[in-house]
Amino acid sequence: MFPTLIEIFGVQISTYGVLVALGLLAAYFLSLRLSKAEGIPEDKVEWVFVYAAVFGIIGARIAFLIEHPETVEGFLDILALWKGGVDFFGGLIGGVLGVLFAVKRYSLPLWKVADVAAPSLALAHAIGRLGCTAAGCCYGRQVPNVENTTVGIHFMKDFPFFYVVFPSGAVAPPGTPLYPTQLMEAGGNFLIFLVLIFLFRKKKFDGEVFGLYMLLYGAERFVLEFYRGVTSTIQGVGLTWNQIVALLMVILSVLLLFFLRRLPSPAGER
Repeated sequence: MFPTLIEIFGVQISTYGVLVALGLLAAYFLSLRLSKAEGIPEDKVEWVFVYAAVFGIIGARIAFLIEHPETVEGFLDILALWKGGVDFFGGLIGGVLGVLFAVKRYSLPLWKVADVAAPSLALAHAIGRLGCTAAGCCYGRQVPNVENTTVGIHFMKDFPFFYVVFPSGAVAPPGTPLYPTQLMEAGGNFLIFLVLIFLFRKKKFDGEVFGLYMLLYGAERFVLEFYRGVTSTIQGVGLTWNQIVALLMVILSVLLLFFLRRLPSPAGER
């Protein structure tokens, strides 16, 4: 909605970039706080965060370029993160690889680290989707039977009860009533974050918070894909690749929770 936050001496500072940075900072400080409850050394958590962030950004960009090769016209386009060209699932895979590398390198408890990472990721993702709203990326499908093309957020009687019209200069088609998928996902991610924070204090086994995150986000993303206008469905299947990945997340989360619940707890731990 507001692609450029401020311009200083001819240099444009994108709202997307600022919000993504704020999301990462929020995730960083939250992970430090949660790690204390798990007895994980703060200096080790910092390195886990660095590896997860770097691997995640690389994975997110690679996945986006694979899915949208038409956006690359030159070498600089490969690095153009400021345009909002990232893919969450690519970032999730990259981030998981980064965490696994750090866990192995610093001999950290995997599922405790995963439980710390889950709510931190949900919070960062919620803030980041606000950046998507600003840039207009990850936009929704056109809302049918709506004629109001005034730039802004407008209410309607059907689900999701509001829609958005972007101005020219945004990634999304300008002057077109679109489903507000960025705001829908931001709100959903924030709710997931609240649920995970509540569960974190009451979890019965390590890995429970992470497993629930995968379950909740997978279900959210599967439904949300029906309203997104960025990815097309697979011919003969009727689902997008993102929905297939989301379904796999749900299935894997159920199996993971079942497996971890049956593991014996180390002596002295809950």
